[in-house]
Amino acid sequence: MSVLHRNHNTSADPPTAAPQPESTVPAAVLPSGRVPYTRTSAAWLAVCVAALAFVILIVFMLQNTRGVEVTFLWMHGSVPLALALLVAAVGASILAVAVGTARIAQLRRLSRRPR
Repeated sequence: MSVLHRNHNTSADPPTAAPQPESTVPAAVLPSGRVPYTRTSAAWLAVCVAALAFVILIVFMLQNTRGVEVTFLWMHGSVPLALALLVAAVGASILAVAVGTARIAQLRRLSRRPR
């Protein structure tokens, strides 16, 4: 018997209690049997949803390649319908982010004021 694996028993008798089998339940499982919600699982869900959204967007763009006349201020031109809608959606998203950022900055300023 090697020194690293030596039993604390000094007698030659084998131990009377049988070794307990290790638990097969992972340590991260809650007592209810559910796996806890983590930031990594949220990121994985976000990646899956984004991939699905991109597939839907690609299918939409492939089905709407017909050209349309677009006039904006003094500019005139012809672009594919899907591109025109995509540019409009991105513009609306940028506007929403700008307004949301301004509101968050306003709330942070208010929360730092002494009462």
